[in-house]
Amino acid sequence: MELLDALIAGGWLMIPLLGCSLVAMVIIIERLWTLRAGRIAPLGLGQEVCTLIDQGQVNLYWLEGHSPLGGILAAGLRNARLGHEQVRARLQEAATAVIHDMERFLSPLGTIAAITPLIGLLGTVVGMIEVFSVIVTADGVERTADLAGGISRALVTTAAGLTVAIPALMFHRYFQRRVEDITVRMEEQAGLLVEYLAHHQGEVRLDDRRGGAAEARA
Repeated sequence: MELLDALIAGGWLMIPLLGCSLVAMVIIIERLWTLRAGRIAPLGLGQEVCTLIDQGQVNLYWLEGHSPLGGILAAGLRNARLGHEQVRARLQEAATAVIHDMERFLSPLGTIAAITPLIGLLGTVVGMIEVFSVIVTADGVERTADLAGGISRALVTTAAGLTVAIPALMFHRYFQRRVEDITVRMEEQAGLLVEYLAHHQGEVRLDDRRGGAAEARA
């Protein structure tokens, strides 16, 4: 009940603050689930792919569906016959798409972290304007409630804005760091494949069909 009273005391500016808090919460939960390193870039996948190539058992369709990192490696392998530089280029293109997907919704989360304190500050200004208006036109004790209402709005909106902004900013920085860490892991795994292909200029057997095997020159 006290929370509801505080929200009401904050006035109409509490509506955008509540909206921002809900959006931030949804983004945080979704990114916590999506940005799992084990799902995007499983450890050891690059070495496993090199081993499977040696055995002639790597299936590109399986690799693409394995994980985002698998899709990156598969993009490089599909162009193995085009040469070392083409493999690097395709790996980079596929990695850029995966990184873009990992950064999805981070910009709105950062925006929420930036604007909610400003909305709270706006509430403070509006509340103080009401306070000074009451002071100027004060009719004695009869206007005490209006004076208290203006002060309450000034305090509540500021507190609400900071309450939303602080965790939003913390998670925004955390997700940025996680994206960087996962990107480094993907680069390391892709580097293993590039090095392997550079040292195996002979025939590399790849299963490039759903039901059969195909051969490509690396």
